[in-house]
Amino acid sequence: MSDLNAVMEINRVCLPENYSQFFYVDLFRRFPETFLVAEENEKVVGYIMCRVEVGLGDIGFSGLKKRGHVVSVAVMPEHRKKGVGEALVSSAMDAMRTYNAKQCYLEVRVSNDPAIELYKKLGFEVTRTSQSYYADGEDAYIMTKKL
Repeated sequence: MSDLNAVMEINRVCLPENYSQFFYVDLFRRFPETFLVAEENEKVVGYIMCRVEVGLGDIGFSGLKKRGHVVSVAVMPEHRKKGVGEALVSSAMDAMRTYNAKQCYLEVRVSNDPAIELYKKLGFEVTRTSQSYYADGEDAYIMTKKL
């Protein structure tokens, strides 16, 4: 909780999608193991926040299952390309397993090539496209990985 203001500032700087303070607090309280920050010299430089949901999987037809959902991940521009994002996503996926999640998914702008490449490197696959997903009308890829 002591990092909440830093997380919200990183979100404002890095992403066009911003959330209310209540949203961050709610995710942190419900899924603390998957709400992580990255620090350098005791300063927060990145974060990831996730939740675990019950729903139909995007891989196969095995009925209802627990799925980890990467809600938001961001790293300050001057700290990118140093492995921070990869470490955050990998650690969050490990934490999702503590909630018995069997799959992880996320949405990513179709134009966000660096993020798409990172997610592919971590084993995610594009499973579908969500038309006009973002407020500005841009489509999103739904990317999924079995845990």
